[in-house]
Amino acid sequence: MKVAYTGLELPPGAVKYNDRYLSELAAKFKPAKSAPYYFEFLPDDYETSHAIAIATDDLLDLLILDIEKIENILMGMSGEDMRSILDRCLAHLEAEMPLCNLSLDDSEEAIVNSFGLLSAKPTVVFEAPCTEVNQVCDAILEKAEMMFFYTLNKQEAHAWLVEKGTDAVTCAGKIHSDLARGFIKAELISCDDILASHSLQDARSKNLTKLVDEDYIIPENTILEVRFNV
Repeated sequence: MKVAYTGLELPPGAVKYNDRYLSELAAKFKPAKSAPYYFEFLPDDYETSHAIAIATDDLLDLLILDIEKIENILMGMSGEDMRSILDRCLAHLEAEMPLCNLSLDDSEEAIVNSFGLLSAKPTVVFEAPCTEVNQVCDAILEKAEMMFFYTLNKQEAHAWLVEKGTDAVTCAGKIHSDLARGFIKAELISCDDILASHSLQDARSKNLTKLVDEDYIIPENTILEVRFNV
């Protein structure tokens, strides 16, 4: 996930997310390797980022970019429906709030996103310029409505980032396209439950695991084992 930042003391480039669950899973079950998630921090690169972390003192500079873009769009626009939505966006920006905080229905959100307005991306505003990396990552994950699920075996413990509300077959495809193509079932267990068990087999004997179909919505902090046939 690419995170643009301004006015914050963050390290540029790829930064490992300090993932408590992944660390505890690796410590308990000792796989051959661990694959944590890395965020990419991009100073001031709003265009290519997926989300924005910004200091309060710099927020207006970001919002002005969107204000100027909307004013230019409105100058050449004739449709009243779209004009009404953009007028709402403009008022929201002039109140010094990013567009990601504006309440929109799905169709309105699609219209706003089509204009490439920067603060429509998940944007988190921080008071202090000196900010801990994981604090920024956690706030961005919450704002973007993203979550982690995990895979665990003897070879590897791996953290995977997906949107909240993602179904089992989409999560399977995140791991490998073959898992989605040949999906049969997924076996789930929460990280907390397996950490309290001696093994996956022990968790099964305690009825802590669950077999689900492809459309089942995967909760966050869940370990996923995919059964498939290609």
